[in-house]
Amino acid sequence: MIGPDGNQLGIKPVPEALRMARGLDLDLVEVAPMANPPVCRIMDYGKFRYEEAQKAKEARRKTTHVTIKEVKFRPKIGKGDFDTKMRHLIEFIEEGHKVKVTLQFRGREMAHPELGRKILDDVILAAGPIAKVENQARMEGRSMSLVLSPDKQAQEALKKAAEEAEKKAAAAAAAAEAAAAEAAASTDAPDEAPPEEVSGDE
Repeated sequence: MIGPDGNQLGIKPVPEALRMARGLDLDLVEVAPMANPPVCRIMDYGKFRYEEAQKAKEARRKTTHVTIKEVKFRPKIGKGDFDTKMRHLIEFIEEGHKVKVTLQFRGREMAHPELGRKILDDVILAAGPIAKVENQARMEGRSMSLVLSPDKQAQEALKKAAEEAEKKAAAAAAAAEAAAAEAAASTDAPDEAPPEEVSGDE
């Protein structure tokens, strides 16, 4: 048996171990059931569970699950379809995923790989600074592809700039509101009352 301070207390019968734990207002927890004899420890079980949960949460937070998403384009894609696919691509990048951009050629389109390169250049341009090219465009059979990955520094800089702009806009709105309230207060001030008319027989 192990005490609450981590000291070995030797082999104890279960009733005595329970009595010791209750005397300290703690729990008797079996920490190594497969050992011979099994090992128990006197501890605050609620606190122990909480600490274990916090450790597991921290470990999960440090483990980033980066997956590769794929977005497919065509050499003759329309603007509406291009914009829709770009929205999905930017969402994936902002969520921290890598994105494989694939351009599929059909039939005679294979004779014009420059059309595909132009689409891929447009994708890189539209993704802006939040994404960086990890693998340059290359032909794979009837398709051309490249891989974009998130540029975390650029994303942080953009986020910070957006927050600053939001603060400035809020400050400007508050100042405008105060000025409007001041102007309203000055126009609402009562005018001087006209002199009262006195009527009566002389």
